[in-house]
Amino acid sequence: MVGTEATKASPSLLYMVKRVELVVRSHLDELVRPEGITALQYTSLTVLERHDGLPAAQLARDSFVTAQSVADVVRALENRGLVRRERNPGNRRELLIHLTDEGLDLLARFAVPVRELEERMVRDLTPHQTDQLRQALSRAWHALS
Repeated sequence: MVGTEATKASPSLLYMVKRVELVVRSHLDELVRPEGITALQYTSLTVLERHDGLPAAQLARDSFVTAQSVADVVRALENRGLVRRERNPGNRRELLIHLTDEGLDLLARFAVPVRELEERMVRDLTPHQTDQLRQALSRAWHALS
């Protein structure tokens, strides 16, 4: 009968994006745990790999964490010898965060397993669909930024 059948609404896109983010983070945590780091720390290292020498505030924004959280992350990474802080020559009050050779080595060791995780995530998509997903997520991010 029409009208008596319950119509299930599709989950919102916000819910679906968050669900993917949580499962990716869980798998990434599992992957990097043997190295003694977290997914959040790994993410910060990858940000520095792309943009070395960031101030903490920018690293926090690019790593999607608060300033307090990034302070804890940087301290832990620095204690492990994966990053170092240096005074900014243009602003002596500011510290810039740099990857160390050990940090670069760690990222190199995880390049293949992380790429395999990403490939697993999109394995049921064609290369064209994967590219479309990447573009759609980028446009969605820009729309909200």
